[in-house]
Amino acid sequence: MDIYTGFDMFSIMQTIFPIFFIIVAGIILFSIIRGIREWSSNNSQPRLNVEAVVVSKRTQVRHGGNDHHSSTWYYVTFQVESGDRMEFGVNGREYGQLAEGDRGELVFQGTRYHGFTRRQDGL
Repeated sequence: MDIYTGFDMFSIMQTIFPIFFIIVAGIILFSIIRGIREWSSNNSQPRLNVEAVVVSKRTQVRHGGNDHHSSTWYYVTFQVESGDRMEFGVNGREYGQLAEGDRGELVFQGTRYHGFTRRQDGL
């Protein structure tokens, strides 16, 4: 006698796989739409040049799977004259050249970082 009477594993997989596929496809589609919206929003914003101070820096390391690779993401927080703080993702070279306390001109557009020029006078 079959102990799995009334329990067909194949029919369960036929039900679960499409649901799983729809969930994964939905997550991917949501991520793409969110990225396009942010890109479009940034493009509609003015490009601003403001006086700012580097107030903090941080990194985030994301580890890969079994291949032991990792990626490092670099972030810098700036404080502008109004007292507002903004954090931007930057590349490793830019991250290495900035120090907390640096003062200068921050250039950004929405959430998109365009650069920071340190003032030479140190004021």
